[in-house]
Amino acid sequence: MNKILELKFKDQRTGKEKVTGKFEIKNQTEDYAELYIYGDIVSSLWAKWDDTDVCPDDIKNFLKEIEGKNKLNIYINSGGGSVFAGLAIYNQLKRHAAEKTVYVDGVAGSISSVIALVGDRVIIPSNAFMMIHKPWAWTWGANADELRKMADDLDRIEEGIMNVYKENLKEGIDIETIRRLVAEETWLTGEEAAKYFNIEVGEANNAAACVSDYFEGYRNLPEALKEKPKPPEGTPKSSNEKEKLLLELDLM
Repeated sequence: MNKILELKFKDQRTGKEKVTGKFEIKNQTEDYAELYIYGDIVSSLWAKWDDTDVCPDDIKNFLKEIEGKNKLNIYINSGGGSVFAGLAIYNQLKRHAAEKTVYVDGVAGSISSVIALVGDRVIIPSNAFMMIHKPWAWTWGANADELRKMADDLDRIEEGIMNVYKENLKEGIDIETIRRLVAEETWLTGEEAAKYFNIEVGEANNAAACVSDYFEGYRNLPEALKEKPKPPEGTPKSSNEKEKLLLELDLM
């Protein structure tokens, strides 16, 4: 049984509720439910550019709807987004008592790679991708002191992300190895990711197309992902535009 959740935000000035998006709970049964994270990770309902974007409020509402479910299948195809929103989503899902299986259908990039590791089982097909890299942020008009503080903040954020990676390392892999991969912006196929993390390699499939505003900012984007579908009408023209409007630290 599928169910559509309407996400609403109350305008404090008018007192009226505004529908800011819809979130679908697919194939919900008495025992399990399915969650699809098929867009960019954003900080709030107001930060959504279209219905595919996912924010912590979406996950909070979703988990409330599936209380009592024993199993949760999570499907990910996301280029990344807000660090803080992604960590909030990871922690929300981590706390949920259901047995969680994560399937990376196309891409688990950037902060989405952290969310992917929430699963008790994580399955990445041999032709899907997991991307890890250092967090970075947009800034302008900042002085030297502010830039130094931002660098320190980014280092602390990176440590929080590294802690999640460390919890999911394959036996014999040192976290310093992952730190080097993070520094280089590394794209790992399912087979490559399985060398470093406790994941299962799934059979190659027709990887789901991924539309992400963050692809423009990545240095080592695989050729297979460079030809992407046209974003929906009204989507910002570049990740720069999106980031300047959000004014927040993002892991992209």
